[in-house]
Amino acid sequence: MDMPTNGPIFDKARPDPAWVDQLRRRFPTEREWDHVLSSKQRRRAGPGYTPLAVSDIVGGLEALLRHEIGGDFVVSDAKWLAGGASKLQIAFWLEWDKPGLGKTRERLVLRMEPPESAVETSRAREFEILRKMNGVLAVPDVYWVDPDGTYLQYPALVCGFVNGVTKPSGITSSVTGIGINFGPKFREPLGAQVIRDMAIMHKWDWQAADLQSFDLPEPGTQAVEWNLNHWARVWEEDCNEAVPFVSELAHWLRHNMPPIDRVSLTHNDFRSGNFLFDEGSGQITSWLDWELAHLGDRHQELGFFAVDNMGHMNEAGTELLSHGLMPINRLLEEYEKESGLPDDRRKVEYYRVFFCYRAAVIILGTCIRAAMGGKTHQDLTVVWLSAFAYRNLEEAREILERIG
Repeated sequence: MDMPTNGPIFDKARPDPAWVDQLRRRFPTEREWDHVLSSKQRRRAGPGYTPLAVSDIVGGLEALLRHEIGGDFVVSDAKWLAGGASKLQIAFWLEWDKPGLGKTRERLVLRMEPPESAVETSRAREFEILRKMNGVLAVPDVYWVDPDGTYLQYPALVCGFVNGVTKPSGITSSVTGIGINFGPKFREPLGAQVIRDMAIMHKWDWQAADLQSFDLPEPGTQAVEWNLNHWARVWEEDCNEAVPFVSELAHWLRHNMPPIDRVSLTHNDFRSGNFLFDEGSGQITSWLDWELAHLGDRHQELGFFAVDNMGHMNEAGTELLSHGLMPINRLLEEYEKESGLPDDRRKVEYYRVFFCYRAAVIILGTCIRAAMGGKTHQDLTVVWLSAFAYRNLEEAREILERIG
């Protein structure tokens, strides 16, 4: 049994629809996020994760392909892909009559939700933004989407396979990109490309892109409020026990929302581990995991680069907070030069607190809830992550003591 922060004891594993509706009214957010979170609650009382055979997934994939392209195709050599802490991924070869190219054989990737993910997101939204960003940044081609799991076991999309690595050969790192050390050979060229690509994304003309699954925020703080409401709702839905400081952070963030001077597309997980690069050329070959993208404040991206958990020391003992790429002050200075957009250090600190809060919501709330309910294929991984939440909370406490 569970106790919400402001209500009676009840069972979060079998949420009452009236309670879900109350949360929807209390924490209004974008329509697509509301759909995703409400769908998760409707599924929660259902069965947990059962290991799937590749052949069973291929059966659903073939049903999707028959719907999209007809029956003249062959799927072969389907295999699990390693990496990631939230999605099920399979690489496969597809022989088909590709429009404009005729008979072709190419390697593709099926990316699919488990019953409950560490971060519940929209495949429809991820599909749309990948399609829109094609030609803007290096991203996988996208082909088809099954947004509500009509053909496959769970919501899924099909995208192109991109060659590259997330870390140099021979090094070890934790999951989700934590602790990647690119070393002197790759650190400088990759850091420059990350700043370049972030500036391109933040200056991209999203208004001309007709983003159907994105709500367009009004000037001021509406996008900030939607974002805070999203994660506050996730905490109410998923937390297993009250953590007073998480609630205190939510209160501080809500009462210190900075107005946005320029609404930008933000990736919201723009970091080491979420881009691939070629070890021969040192060039980024693809940006991955766009499912958290939204229209908001570019400082949110910059604040993520300042979080302690994602950095490490270099060979000379210099702290590289920017996901192991460079000192944070240098990143902010280079970003200003590259983008021509100013950075407000107070806003960077605000979003640093936000990311510490979001990490606690995901890890202490959703990850533990999904593992307890047997809903994820990564139960050991998501529980292992729980230790990092307390490091994030301590970091947030230190920031608040300093900036007030």
